[in-house]
Amino acid sequence: MSKKSIRFFNDREVRVVSDDENNCWWFSATDVGRTINDEPDYSKASNY
Repeated sequence: MSKKSIRFFNDREVRVVSDDENNCWWFSATDVGRTINDEPDYSKASNY
C-alpha cells in the first residue's frame, strides 16, 4: 500500500509517496530541485 504525504525540508513542501510494501519513499524531483536551488516559483523549478 502506498500513501501520499507532504514533508518539509528547509521550510518548503516536498511531495512524497511512501511504498510500504517495498519500504521506500519516492520524492517529487521538481520539489527537491526547487528546495535545493531556493526557487520560489514551481514553474521555474521544472526547468532544472
